[in-house]
Amino acid sequence: MIKKRPEDLRSHKWFGVDDLRSFGHRSRIKQMGYSREDWAGKPVIGIINTWSEINSCHTHFRQRAEEVKRGVWQAGGFPIEMPAISLAEPFQKPSTMMYRNLLAMETEELLRSYPCDGVVLMGGCDKTTPALFMGAASMGLPAIFLPAGPMLRGNWRGNTLGSGSDSWKYWAELRAGNIDEKDWEEIEDGIARAPGTCMTMGTAATMMSSADALGLTLPGVSSIPAADSNHSRMATRSGRRIVEMVWTDLKPSHILTEKAFENAITCVMALGGSTNAIIHLTAMAGRLGLKLDLVRFDQISKRTPWLANIRPSGKYLMEDFFYAGGVRGLMGELKDLLHLDCLTVNGKTIGENLNGADIYDTDVICRRGKPLSKEGGLAVLDGNLAPNGAVIKQTACDPSLVKHKGPAVVFSDYNDMAARIDDETLEVTKNSVLVLKNAGPQGGPGMPEWGMLPIPKKLLKQGVRDMVRISDARMSGTSYGTCVLHVSPESFVGGPLALVETGDIIELDISARKLELHVEEDELLRRKKAWIPPERKFKRGFGAIYANHITQADVGCDFDVLEGTEAITDPEIH
Repeated sequence: MIKKRPEDLRSHKWFGVDDLRSFGHRSRIKQMGYSREDWAGKPVIGIINTWSEINSCHTHFRQRAEEVKRGVWQAGGFPIEMPAISLAEPFQKPSTMMYRNLLAMETEELLRSYPCDGVVLMGGCDKTTPALFMGAASMGLPAIFLPAGPMLRGNWRGNTLGSGSDSWKYWAELRAGNIDEKDWEEIEDGIARAPGTCMTMGTAATMMSSADALGLTLPGVSSIPAADSNHSRMATRSGRRIVEMVWTDLKPSHILTEKAFENAITCVMALGGSTNAIIHLTAMAGRLGLKLDLVRFDQISKRTPWLANIRPSGKYLMEDFFYAGGVRGLMGELKDLLHLDCLTVNGKTIGENLNGADIYDTDVICRRGKPLSKEGGLAVLDGNLAPNGAVIKQTACDPSLVKHKGPAVVFSDYNDMAARIDDETLEVTKNSVLVLKNAGPQGGPGMPEWGMLPIPKKLLKQGVRDMVRISDARMSGTSYGTCVLHVSPESFVGGPLALVETGDIIELDISARKLELHVEEDELLRRKKAWIPPERKFKRGFGAIYANHITQADVGCDFDVLEGTEAITDPEIH
């Protein structure tokens, strides 16, 4: 690889030129208390920090940013911390997905408009990971990802609690009358008790693991618990490494190849990972001019065994996964399915980084010879109800529902569903198929995590805990159940889901990858002519920009003006 000189640094245009504009830049740096010795001839390292007092997953990032700076100073760089919007999954409405592209834009523009030579990306909570990658990939500077890491396991009366997964589980039991309000409050007190992301294999853990598999983190660090001192040391190591990456000009485009994305998909399938990974990896690849279609995901799923026994599909939590060998242990068991020649941020290949990888608890991470399933966690469905595809987490389904045919019970939107789902007069049985419309990229707006529709209360009381549920929404990666998601095109833009009526027969066959609406074509044409497009909910601001540029789920829900690799020149410095 090339070895840069100080005068080759991008920041040299700001600080190293002998003219009036550089005088102004240097004087303002000195205004902040720095001396020429602090920055002269050194790489300027941007630290994009998504810390916020509203983001519980990132509460430790204030300290981690200081630990990153320590590593940057140690390696001879000059660190500059730059806060960016924090996408706090539990709090932000209508959906963090609506703002993923905003963080991607902010990341790209922060790096472009300021004198950065490289960047440490600090994220972890669901949408922050793909957003930071998308922005950094589009900008094209050397970049390394620092994952937030999972929180510690939860506890309640001797029961191990997993965030999200056990929320849905015990919420159903509360609605069924099997636990009381005191139990529910104790669960609330014990389920989230440390910094870090959800400790189940939700979207946060899935995307941090994907970053590891892509080669954008130091090897094997994605599952270090946030409270573990290994996490602090990893932050400092990341700070040191990014300085070295700047000198050798190691960029995301050198790492994020088509083969690297296939490695990440393989990892996701073996993990039983979140369905959201399909949207995010597709969008990330799009920023590099790479096309990941849904067929590719399904092909890789069919050849990849499910090995990680982690909730919501399995038994254990991310803390257990890390100490059982983590992503390195998992990928070490999949070497024949991986592209081992892919480059990573430490300058070595995936294959080199997997030398010595092992599994230390085969109940948490299974061996190839005894997989939890011969196929990966996710499946892609096709059929007249989803012409452009739909997805399902097959490892989280009730086995009795993987092949099912039943009558639809249709909800026109989330408010309609919330108002009627527990109505004792709702005509619904355990064989019904619950259908939610207008919850997609445009319809939500922002494709909220509404896809895990609640089981009607009267069925919960009968002991029903899973049903076939279909929507154009997403669902939390921590959720479980037979939930068909990301139906594309969405109902809001007139996709076939918009035409479904209560009583229509819907067929799901996961092994055949089939999702069919059994309604005559003439009748569907009649309904299509009578369909009236709904009005957009936002007429101004970011919501209006979003509505004008968002793409559909099957192509990643990126903005159409942000896709691709068209170069944007650096700003004129004056």
